[in-house]
Amino acid sequence: MPQYPMSNTTAYFLVVLIRFLYAIAQIVSKAAFNQGVSIPVFVFYRHLIGSIFLSPFAFVLGRKRSPQLSYKIAFKLFVHALYGLSASINIFSLGLSYISAASSSAICNMLPVMAFILAVIFRMESLKMKRLHGVLKASGIMLCISGVIILAFYKGTVLDSINHHHLLHNKKTITTHAANSSKMRWILGIFLTTLSIFLCALWTVLMGPMMEEYPSKILTITFQCIFTMIQSFFIALALERDFSRWKLDFDIGLLAVVYSGIVLSGITYYLLAWVIQKKGPVFLAMSMPLTLIFTIMLSSIILGEAITLGSVIGGILMIGGLYNVLWGKRIEETVEKDTIKEENLDKEANLEEKDKKLQTENNHM
Repeated sequence: MPQYPMSNTTAYFLVVLIRFLYAIAQIVSKAAFNQGVSIPVFVFYRHLIGSIFLSPFAFVLGRKRSPQLSYKIAFKLFVHALYGLSASINIFSLGLSYISAASSSAICNMLPVMAFILAVIFRMESLKMKRLHGVLKASGIMLCISGVIILAFYKGTVLDSINHHHLLHNKKTITTHAANSSKMRWILGIFLTTLSIFLCALWTVLMGPMMEEYPSKILTITFQCIFTMIQSFFIALALERDFSRWKLDFDIGLLAVVYSGIVLSGITYYLLAWVIQKKGPVFLAMSMPLTLIFTIMLSSIILGEAITLGSVIGGILMIGGLYNVLWGKRIEETVEKDTIKEENLDKEANLEEKDKKLQTENNHM
């Protein structure tokens, strides 16, 4: 099993920071979409700013210590950026415009579970149904699926915000919330957000082998950000023909673009790659529910979003499913370690027996 040496204090601080930064991104992005910011244009500007922010660091830190970038590696990074960043972020942003920030954060808890399912399909993980860890993993998958279904088709009682003075609550927001109450738009939003998480999970699984093939974190993230910027430009050009919507005013739209570009596409991508490489993907996955907690708090205070009973139940089921899968994974790793330890002890015992036999034979000679 690979070891991930890293200070526990640093690791815990980084994952909490990552989750908080993602929660803020959910809120400012949702506020921008509520005010009518074009989604494909937003994604393009986000990665344009991210590329500008990352490029100097990549040039200074990566050019001397990093391996040469071949055409084959560049093409792979382009493909990873296309499905894992360009497609997933555009789809996620569209889904977020249809549902609440808290609901989209709840669905994000499915990321490690989907990554596990894909890892099983790619034979990178196992699912042994006759063992306890296999049952736990399977039950976790079912809980996550149940959570998404409840989130999509059941709203229930509305739990009103205790805060009635919202920073970004305006007429446009109210109109958008009224539109979002449409059942079909809500279901479509849940489906799109789930699809984007699936693509992100695929990116997470395949980035492991990619990082082994090209281990420079800063250049890997920077090139993918640049490729995503180029891809998003053509996507925005195809979907947004009204060029007046490409203009950004000094409002929440500009704040969302700058924050997402520098913090998410720049800093957070690098921190994610760092934590995955140093502590492993399971450690990062354990922190996923923090984003939901932070988002619920911030969406209530800033956006004035009301949380529904269905969202709470769906979120709890998905968090429960996440931890079931992680629990099963932990048990499996413990069993594997014990098995390896027993095998090593048996080998040592056999070697000792052979040594004793050789010594006995030498004494008789």
